[in-house]
Amino acid sequence: MGAETPEAAPFAPVPAAQVVEADLLFLRRPVAVFADSPNDPNFTRQMELLARYYDDLAARDVILIIDTDPAAMSDLRRKLRPRGFSLVLMDKDWKPSIRKPLPWDGREIINSIDKMPIARSEALEKNPAGR
Repeated sequence: MGAETPEAAPFAPVPAAQVVEADLLFLRRPVAVFADSPNDPNFTRQMELLARYYDDLAARDVILIIDTDPAAMSDLRRKLRPRGFSLVLMDKDWKPSIRKPLPWDGREIINSIDKMPIARSEALEKNPAGR
C-alpha cells in the first residue's frame, strides 16, 4: 500500500504557552484572545463568535491563540500586555494591528485580516488578475 498523507490538524484554539513566535513568524497570522479567566463572559462570547468562522480563519493562515491565565505570564502576554479581556489581531510579521476591548464578530475580524498589507499581497499572488 502507498504511504498515507497525514491529515492536517483541525483548526482549534492554541494555548499561548504552546506558541513559539519564532517558529510561526511570517507563516501564521495570530489572533490572540486574552482574559483573566476562562469564565469571563467576554471570552466565552468571543469564542462563540469565532467558532462559526474556523474554516475562513484557517484559509487565511490564522492561528487562534488563547490566554486566560494572567499569572502564567506567557511570552505573548508579556509582549502585548493586555488588561482583562482583549482581542489582538496581528499580521504575519507578528506586530499588533488591531486591539479590541470587547468581543468582535468573526466576519469583522476576517474583513480586517483581508485588509492587512501582507494578506493583500498574498491575495494578489494567488489571483494576479485582481490587480
